[in-house]
Amino acid sequence: MLTARQRLMKFLYPAYLLFNRLTGRHRTVLRNPGARPQRSLYDLEVPLGNGRVLPLSEFKGRKLLLVNTASDCIYTDQYKELQELMAHYGDGLVVIAFPSNDFKEQEKGSDADIVGFCQLNYGITFPVAHKAPVACIEGQQPVFRWLTDKKLNGWNTKSPSWNFSKYLVNEEGILTHYFDPAITPAHHELIRAIHHG
Repeated sequence: MLTARQRLMKFLYPAYLLFNRLTGRHRTVLRNPGARPQRSLYDLEVPLGNGRVLPLSEFKGRKLLLVNTASDCIYTDQYKELQELMAHYGDGLVVIAFPSNDFKEQEKGSDADIVGFCQLNYGITFPVAHKAPVACIEGQQPVFRWLTDKKLNGWNTKSPSWNFSKYLVNEEGILTHYFDPAITPAHHELIRAIHHG
């Protein structure tokens, strides 16, 4: 069940996207200039919120959209769009959510709270990681360390600007794009990147 704050943010979300489009806020898109990773993403595992461990090597040959998430954010309604995006592409695309409390403490819940929230309110079927920092600080989630360290991924140093930043990895484990939160899962630039890598 959504709290009053979550319902308000859900209501304000379309207007906030329009504001961001007009001001250019949270709309950065970065593209891989042709670099290859120095270390394979497929060597990493993701501890999930349900206690399981997910080896990323399971996803060789499929695109990955890795997204830092939060339950009390103006962008939280993107959970619905992420679920629709993954359903649309079937086996070709896997979304993984990485809950974090890094931005204005907008994810205070436990792993069980987060998984329950995602399933109850958005029908999420994609993996939800154990809550951990995604910013470049001590204890940074190892996948996000790979995503934000060019010595590992080959080119990118951009850490998430806010909740619902997105990193697209192609079928060969190459980080191809970074998208700021206002580039929604339905945005034409993200869709084009999924199609053309």
